[in-house]
This record gives sequence, structure tokens and C-alpha cells, in this order.
Amino acid sequence: MAAGGSAIRGSRVGAGPMGEQDHGFHADRVAVSYWDALGNETVRYFAASLPDEEIPETIDSPSSGLPAGRDQANPPEVAKLEPYKTHLAYVKERRTEEEAEALLDEALQALRARRGTASA
Repeated sequence: MAAGGSAIRGSRVGAGPMGEQDHGFHADRVAVSYWDALGNETVRYFAASLPDEEIPETIDSPSSGLPAGRDQANPPEVAKLEPYKTHLAYVKERRTEEEAEALLDEALQALRARRGTASA
């Protein structure tokens, strides 16, 4: 039989006469609703003394993981994920030779200008 400790059966460690007032639940609060693109509503509570500018416009919805905004009629849209690109798709996006040469010349001129100002 195990014995030890001074806790009374059924009591929590650290429980005492302290209650909600010690955790800040007695403060005046304001409920703010957020909606995501799927129509899920999330209610967050903020201190009533907090200025409206400090209350965030968007949060991440805990039910869907999507961004949620304060405007019910126009919630933030779901992020569009681009499909996986193959190597061939990247090859097709490459610049033409003229664009590549212009880009290289511009970068070289910027480096030369920086080197000229650093050494002077």
C-alpha cells in the first residue's frame, strides 16, 4: 500500500479559496466574433479596456486552421496552393538570353558602383 503526501483525497494540489478573481476572469471583457471561409464562427474575448486598434483583424480559426476575419460577409479567402511543378515547368519559365544578359549587366553595374563607393 502506497502512502505519503498530505493531500486530502479528492482535493487538487494548490486548490484553495482562490478562484476566478485570481485568474483575471472578473475583468470586464468584450466578445469578438471571427468567421473563416467555411462559415465557422470563433469567439475570442479581449479586455474591455483594450483599444479597438489592438484587437487583431484576423486570427487562425481553431476549427479549420484557415484565417478568420471579423467581417462575416467577407471572410478571408482560402489560400490557393500551387500544384507541384516539374523540372520541365521550371525550364519553360526560364528567361530568354536577352533578358538574362540584361539582368547580369544590371547586377554587374550595381556591384561595380558599390565597389567604387566603398573604395573611395
